[in-house]
Amino acid sequence: MFRIRRIHDAVLPKDREVVASAQDILREQFHLLSEEEIEHLPELLRDPMAHGFRTILFSAEKNGRMQGFAILFHFPDLQFCYLDFLTVEPGLMGRGVGGLLYERVREEAKALKACGLFYECLPDDPALCPEPKTLAQNVSRLRFYERYGARPVVGTAYETPLNKGEDCPPYLVLDPLDKAAPIGPRKARGIVRAILERKYEDVCPPEYVEAVVRSFTGPISLRPPRYGPLPVPARAVPRVPADKQYLLVVNDRHDIHHVHERGYVEAPVRVSSILEKLLPTGLFSRIEPKTYPVWRIKAVHDPDYVNYLQRVCAKVPPGKSLYPYVFPVRNSTRPPRDLPMRAGYYCIDTFTPLNQNAFKAARRAVDCALTAAEGLVEGRRLSYALVRPPGHHAERRAFGGFCYFNSTAIAAQHLSAWGRVAILDVDYHHGNGTQDIFYGRPDVLTVSIHGHPSFAYPYFSGFKDETGVGAGTGYNRNFPLPERVDGPTYVRVLKRAIALITDFDPVFLIVALGLDTAKGDPTGTFSLSAPDFQVNGDQLGRLGLPTLVVQEGGYRIRSLGTNARSFLRGLWEGYYGR
Repeated sequence: MFRIRRIHDAVLPKDREVVASAQDILREQFHLLSEEEIEHLPELLRDPMAHGFRTILFSAEKNGRMQGFAILFHFPDLQFCYLDFLTVEPGLMGRGVGGLLYERVREEAKALKACGLFYECLPDDPALCPEPKTLAQNVSRLRFYERYGARPVVGTAYETPLNKGEDCPPYLVLDPLDKAAPIGPRKARGIVRAILERKYEDVCPPEYVEAVVRSFTGPISLRPPRYGPLPVPARAVPRVPADKQYLLVVNDRHDIHHVHERGYVEAPVRVSSILEKLLPTGLFSRIEPKTYPVWRIKAVHDPDYVNYLQRVCAKVPPGKSLYPYVFPVRNSTRPPRDLPMRAGYYCIDTFTPLNQNAFKAARRAVDCALTAAEGLVEGRRLSYALVRPPGHHAERRAFGGFCYFNSTAIAAQHLSAWGRVAILDVDYHHGNGTQDIFYGRPDVLTVSIHGHPSFAYPYFSGFKDETGVGAGTGYNRNFPLPERVDGPTYVRVLKRAIALITDFDPVFLIVALGLDTAKGDPTGTFSLSAPDFQVNGDQLGRLGLPTLVVQEGGYRIRSLGTNARSFLRGLWEGYYGR
């Protein structure tokens, strides 16, 4: 099964491999290209508007290996797209790879609201291309594009050879993208000038450009169909291309952790209420979580703590819960011998129970976060780990606040192998666990926006002057807020947090998504509504970073799903609307 995905840059190893493979194919198949032009591809992706157009690279892959690619230019000022290359590996022609790539290119051009998709094709006219083999290839190519309604532009001087006597001058082909309205002469002249001056800036002399541009005296006219009837445009059905969808990973074992005690708000219905609102949007591609070894957890949490949690949960009778109620002084050499007594040694509160399934559910939440994180490494741009129990209150050697393992921190630890990671915690409650784990590290920036610890759980951390220690000094930042915060106030603070992230220049962003900042949440005092969450998501999406969202708090079931959908849609629109 082929997968088409967009390559945004050459930062990650997998994407560097794709860019290098594309360069190799360009060298093998396009001998007129200079080595300088080929080596320029990573820079075009990194600085997309350097030449007056945005460069977009699509890779067709099977079993992790590139089978073909397309390079698309977007000219936002003139609202058109230009297909520079579409090619597949030798031996794969006719197997559908080119069709999949072209359809993805058309989808992107439509999403960018382009007036048309332009490109060049060598002529299928024997008078212009006398060599039989080349002519046959040209016929095949133009027949393929005509199936989509694309045909050569006629009645202009675009086919004029640059040098007198040259044969096979290229046609300018236009795919109207199923639009009926013609492109007028003024717009056409601007488009042709942009192609010749920006793409061919070192090739076309000014007098040649002027002659070709002046030849577009009327609306663009296309050659009559030559290879069969034109397709009847199907009714447009909104569809999000697979490579633009969120990778969605849901804790499929979360509901085994169901604490029935009165007032315990961290309930299984939280996940189902979010899914109910997300799945109809078409923005999500759900996959099953992988299973990861326990050493991934121990890379973040103290091994003794992890072993204790596993042992004590296995010993709690089914249907029963153990609540810490004795909190001994933390003497690491003499912890309590009795397992129930030791619960307080590893816990920060009295309302986070241990039961037979707490360890299992928390470990599966970690699996989900790691699966979603790995999706970013594999080339996805947006991932969402919908998990419970939450994790951001779990410190290196302590649980609490409904949290047992810090899924966000474990995902960050994994991603840090590929570069710097920024964690933004937007839960109403301070992410004391995440702060504790990374407090001395400069490679992971931790930023938290939360209710002030003078009135909000966990009460003992999240103060403004907690900025890190040792090498990590300056890489932990807290924004404690007053009890009453509305949407406009929140977004002003969010922009300050975003400025810190921008200065840090991370490879990845992780958002610890707490929706307990919503109006009416039983654990919070803020008053954010669905439009506020959408604005906040949009602001973060504009960073343009590969982003993992890990679900943390949020307990007002009536609005939980709507708020999650609003935030995630805003993030998607902010990212892909750049």
